[in-house]
Amino acid sequence: MNRFPKTAGEESLIERAAKVYDFGAHLRARGVPPLDEQYAPVEENFLDDEPVAAVEEPRAAPADQAPPRAVPPTLAAIPAEFLSDTDDDGLDEWEAPESDVAQIDRTMLAEAGMLVPGAPVGALAEEFRLVKRQLLLTAREIAEGPIGQRARTIIVGSGKPGEGKTFCAINLAISLAAERDVEILLVDGDFAKPDIMQRLGLEDSVGLLDILGDPRLDPESCVIRTDVPQLSLLPAGKRTHADTELLASDRTEAVLDRLLEANPRRIIIFDTPPALAASPASTLALLVGQVMLVVRADRTTEADVREAVNLLDGCEQIHLVINSVSFEPGRGRFGSYYGQEK
Repeated sequence: MNRFPKTAGEESLIERAAKVYDFGAHLRARGVPPLDEQYAPVEENFLDDEPVAAVEEPRAAPADQAPPRAVPPTLAAIPAEFLSDTDDDGLDEWEAPESDVAQIDRTMLAEAGMLVPGAPVGALAEEFRLVKRQLLLTAREIAEGPIGQRARTIIVGSGKPGEGKTFCAINLAISLAAERDVEILLVDGDFAKPDIMQRLGLEDSVGLLDILGDPRLDPESCVIRTDVPQLSLLPAGKRTHADTELLASDRTEAVLDRLLEANPRRIIIFDTPPALAASPASTLALLVGQVMLVVRADRTTEADVREAVNLLDGCEQIHLVINSVSFEPGRGRFGSYYGQEK
């Protein structure tokens, strides 16, 4: 899958957020005194060279005037075009964002050539629309069989390192999160080299390995909600040499069932280590509904693909996705996105 830069003439979310809004002028128009009039000055005592704050009685608001309201500092960063043109600017209704919601770094996503939530639909988004549609259809078909709710679990892996599995896992999760009827939990299952949280600009925390190793931990309490609607994360957790053994334990099945039962709309995506480099992928493949095996067009050999499929054949539904395919301009699929202005 190719990475496509922003087309000429498009205004990115970053560029829009960078616009300066004179919030001080807005406050002055509403009669709020400047900061230097709200706080007492500091006088210097030159006798003992120690600053002494002048004592001043707090200023009381006039009887016919309500005291100035505290203004959330974050509003100063909002571009003017997003603010209401009416006298009711919504300050009374402002609420601080929930502290337990992780803020995904859109800039990092854009710089890495990945999908950015809310950005215009381009060629890469169309590619992942095709990929996710097949996965959703397959999940619906196998849900009626013995696998049951495990049909809502997907491994994204590769044969060897460097074939783009994490890139595809994050893009798939973002693309699926745009669906109307599902919620996505992206799990970092590459315990040797966890990378999901870093690529999203977030810090690691308690994760899957911690949950598997400590039965007292409730899996749902470790799920991290993000500011991308319908997308949550579960980090890899503290590294251990017994990762494969933990995955092979009965605790793993119980954790999977707990996460799926907690939200009937949830689809769980695992980013796993390369199948030919580490054993956790083949162990987890025994428990999930589908495997999406990333094959790099310019690097993966047919022998690697066959060997990786054999290791992951504990899962009956294995799909191959070709990454890093080069298309000639004007001839390749989605080379020029339908609907783009030229």
